[in-house]
Amino acid sequence: MKTRKGYRTYPLTVAQKFHNYYAQYCPGKEILNIGSSLTIEFQLDLNELRKAIYKAYERSEFMRARLVYDKKEQEWYQYIADREEREIPFVDFSGKTMEEAEAEMTAWTRVPFDQEDMPMNKVVIIKTPDGFEGMYIAGDHRFLDAQSLIGFLKDVIELYCSANFENIPYPAEQRSYIEQLEKDLAYEAGSKAQARDRAYFRRQIEESEPVYNGIEGPAKLEAAREALGNPVLRTAPTGSDSFAAAIDIFHLEEEPTQRLMGFCEQHHVSLQCLLIMGIRTYLQKLNQCDDVSMQVAYARRATLLEKKSGGTRIHCFPFRTVIPENHTFLEGVLEIRDKQNEVFRYVNFNPAEYLAYRRELYNPPRGMGYETVSLTYQPATLREKGLTDLGEIRYKTKRYGNGYYSDGMYLTVMHRPEDNGLDFSFEHQTKAYSRQQLEYFYYYICKIMFKGVERPNLTIGDIIKLV
Repeated sequence: MKTRKGYRTYPLTVAQKFHNYYAQYCPGKEILNIGSSLTIEFQLDLNELRKAIYKAYERSEFMRARLVYDKKEQEWYQYIADREEREIPFVDFSGKTMEEAEAEMTAWTRVPFDQEDMPMNKVVIIKTPDGFEGMYIAGDHRFLDAQSLIGFLKDVIELYCSANFENIPYPAEQRSYIEQLEKDLAYEAGSKAQARDRAYFRRQIEESEPVYNGIEGPAKLEAAREALGNPVLRTAPTGSDSFAAAIDIFHLEEEPTQRLMGFCEQHHVSLQCLLIMGIRTYLQKLNQCDDVSMQVAYARRATLLEKKSGGTRIHCFPFRTVIPENHTFLEGVLEIRDKQNEVFRYVNFNPAEYLAYRRELYNPPRGMGYETVSLTYQPATLREKGLTDLGEIRYKTKRYGNGYYSDGMYLTVMHRPEDNGLDFSFEHQTKAYSRQQLEYFYYYICKIMFKGVERPNLTIGDIIKLV
């Protein structure tokens, strides 16, 4: 057993190692950072809020994680510190514009975390120019993903509310990060489940080679075929030669969001399935190709332990569908649902091994790939709990970019706390895609989804003609 400063150390999981993999190619290690804020239209007791944050640290092992590097093995390890005693500062942005406040929080997000034996997150109590008060949080993606970030913020708010308002219960305990970590490492150490999952994905990969579909059509694929003198080439560049990135967000209002959610409830499908259908149908339209692949992120939070233990649990896998235009929109959505339900059973597998095996089998040219879009749908919201007992108090969340992204485009779809509408958040390499290109893409994804929701028995071919 390895120890560091008296603490037991553990290897990183494959989900954590994936972040190390792409970070080694980026000029700035801040590519590992994620940043967000939660602010409330309410005058908070700052001392009580600080107490709630410290208590949430105490209850959340993953927020007390540290890294240590073994020079002999050339491997990173992790351990959990007993407590967090560092200062939680307060920054008052009153007197500044909202743009100035957001620029400063973006700058915070672009500062890499010191690696060995140091905290891997930062919390600041803030007051924004609009009078809202709350928290800014940044963390290293190896220990924090969107769902664990939301879980920590929820815990702080519920702890604060329980201590300061009547009839609000003390929140349920968090679950052990170490317990879940040990389960993950046992899976990765040659378990039967891992062998089963490997066999499943290898069968999928071996069926046939996927094909590139561009968000503006087949031009990049055709250019790659011409440049390499290979008329049957099925890959093309998916990003650019620069990691410089931005986040552009497009807002779907509450009422149309409810129409989409109503369709999903009626037909027993998740919104993720509907989003995949919208994206793949647009790519099908532009590329005149029924065979469409995209990267889909899976949160791997099915059990209570997985949901409440924090950390980073995202695994991304290519998701490929071949749906002819003579199928109806509803048939396509249900086919995606069934395929997603099948894939969910195997997503503990190592995505890096998946991609390595696919490269070995099909040997695509260096720097080229098949999937132009990565998608994650984040159903968890602060609106579900935490502030629901406090009436109509308004609150806001905001994401801040770290300035880098490792591929062309990553679409995150989340519910807004203000009205439960949807935010389509495109993190993208600025040299690969402009805001205008992404706005056009967003517009047609939504147009296809709404046309399909309104007339689910239309064929995909008819919907393609109508949009």
